[in-house]
Amino acid sequence: MFMGEYQHNIDIKGRLIVPSKFREQLGDQFVITRGLDKCLFAYPLDEWTKVEEKIQKLPLTKKDARSFTRFFFSGASECELDKQGRMNIPSNLTSYAELEKETVIVGVASRIEIWSKSEWDKFFDDAQESFADIAENMIGFDI
Repeated sequence: MFMGEYQHNIDIKGRLIVPSKFREQLGDQFVITRGLDKCLFAYPLDEWTKVEEKIQKLPLTKKDARSFTRFFFSGASECELDKQGRMNIPSNLTSYAELEKETVIVGVASRIEIWSKSEWDKFFDDAQESFADIAENMIGFDI
């Protein structure tokens, strides 16, 4: 399970150090794609397979399902870590997530999310203010 928040810089070539706690779980090869809220999602291959299977069950006749599937899969790319524990993020994905220098890497259960620091800070400030309300509105959720 991925959890925690880490800050690292992305270099001009799109290379980003993956926190050491995430490297083993992510595996030698993994998939990175466009996520929601202007971040990137990275999945170990076994988790990616589960996500693929769920998305393939979406009804082809629904426009939203087709749009989501196209958007999600067209951004997907297989990646691997180099000897320094860095991933090389494709330029189309760095543009989508507006990754320029400072990034935040967040563990979110079965995936990691990669955010520009400025977008993460905006998200975090908004979520922090409404965290109790969000939790209250989640059906069947109890800690």
